[in-house]
Amino acid sequence: MNGSRIVGIGHYQPARILTNEDLAGMVDTNDEWIRSRVGIRTRHIAGPDEPVDELAAHAAAKALAAAGLTADAVDLVVVATSTAVDRSPNTAARVAHRLGVPSPAALDLNVVCAGFTHALATADHTLRAGAARRALVIGADKMSAVTDWTDRTTCVLTGDGAGAVVIEPCADGTEPGIGPVLWGSVPEMGNAVRIEGEPARFAQEGQSVYRWATRSLPPLAREACERAGLAPADLAAVVLHQANLRIIEPLAEKIGAVNAVIARDVVDSGNTSAASIPMALSKLVERGELESGAPALLFGFGGNLSYAGQVVRCP
Repeated sequence: MNGSRIVGIGHYQPARILTNEDLAGMVDTNDEWIRSRVGIRTRHIAGPDEPVDELAAHAAAKALAAAGLTADAVDLVVVATSTAVDRSPNTAARVAHRLGVPSPAALDLNVVCAGFTHALATADHTLRAGAARRALVIGADKMSAVTDWTDRTTCVLTGDGAGAVVIEPCADGTEPGIGPVLWGSVPEMGNAVRIEGEPARFAQEGQSVYRWATRSLPPLAREACERAGLAPADLAAVVLHQANLRIIEPLAEKIGAVNAVIARDVVDSGNTSAASIPMALSKLVERGELESGAPALLFGFGGNLSYAGQVVRCP
């Protein structure tokens, strides 16, 4: 098949903003400590009456509107999330119901921080196989619900939000707008990022993830570019999982994307897990920092320890 392309993109964040100063009143921390270690200033926090599927549906509705489409044009809904409370109905089914998508295949995908790039590849493969004609791909997480707000090493990181794209098959004779995925995992490091227990709580081995990311991710990211037929210098944007500004900036430099805009949404949004990549990309597009058709490297990494990346063309 001819491949697929992104035709609409959107994002959503809850209204409540939690600042570093707010956190300083909750745990032993301060603005300078947080900024110097992770680069985060603020994060958005959903209320108890804002479930993950509501965040996802808001972002998806914006992506549909950007594409000039209505919900009945979609026949596949894929939601990447690791913070859904219920096992059934899954988040994708609830999003489809909120939007009025008539009879889609609806599936959730849990690969934590690499969830969106896995979900995008899965939907792209489905369209290439002819098993769907148009897909909503959403990354949505409510990390505040699994955060230990007494642990100053993790509570300073997390935020809530959602990002979404609409993808459809490319016209005959046109280049694919979503490049081949490079994905995998490091099973022996699976416990480096965790959301487990009763109640479920987020925890991580931050130094282990940092060492792996700074050493192993640059060659993987360059290979994702090669699979798309591009050199890192050809990229217009690099959108990494928004884990920590002190990881993002050196990684972008090591990749060699010397002409690219580097997404730094973590500064204002915190770590939103599966939502971080589509949300950051949507904001770059919304602000006019990327032209239509510009190549952007998306690369997610984190829980499991899983990773996935591909080059996409901006809508």
